[in-house]
Amino acid sequence: MKRTKTSRAWMREHVNDFYVQQARAQGLRSRAAFKLIEIDDKDRLLRSGQIIVDLGATPGGWSQTARARIGTSGRVIAVDLLEMEPLPGVEFLQGDFSKAETLDRLTDLLGGKPVDLVICDLSPNISGVGISDQGRTIHLNELALEFALGHLKPQGVFLVKTFQGAGFEDLLRGMRKAFESVVTRKPKASRDRSPELYLLAKRLRPGRPLARLSPGGESV
Repeated sequence: MKRTKTSRAWMREHVNDFYVQQARAQGLRSRAAFKLIEIDDKDRLLRSGQIIVDLGATPGGWSQTARARIGTSGRVIAVDLLEMEPLPGVEFLQGDFSKAETLDRLTDLLGGKPVDLVICDLSPNISGVGISDQGRTIHLNELALEFALGHLKPQGVFLVKTFQGAGFEDLLRGMRKAFESVVTRKPKASRDRSPELYLLAKRLRPGRPLARLSPGGESV
């Protein structure tokens, strides 16, 4: 199948991208690793001995970074629908995070231990229909938030990629109800034209909502 002009232009940009080149030079799984590196440099999220869950992990850039930064202690559990090449010191669970079966397997893997940090770089398969893609993104964000609310330690941290658009403000309000601190981050590795940004939430509020979130981001 012939590539369109748009896809050829994207490929040229991707190949020449500074962060793509740096990822290859440094043996990193993806350019996305630099997003987590920059956020961690600023906010000091990754520490020795932590239990970390990486949602939407494939190809493994964030899990690779997390494991390198926490050292040999602690655990990094990566989850993705797609297969991921093995990473030393990273436990991988393949499954659809939106399905109860995968959540049950992940819960079993944790063995009842609370999580220090949930990181989520999940994105839906892009259809090109903006409203649909945004709705699916927010839905994944909400599922990740629900998991974080049920498994984080009281001083735990939740970092999630989202996109500005419909549902964003509701998601932000829901996170602010659940966490004492919620800030936005836009790493340099995020392309300027991209509406993506990251929400960083710290310290669960007492009496936070634990019920399943509605499509609007409110607890029900």
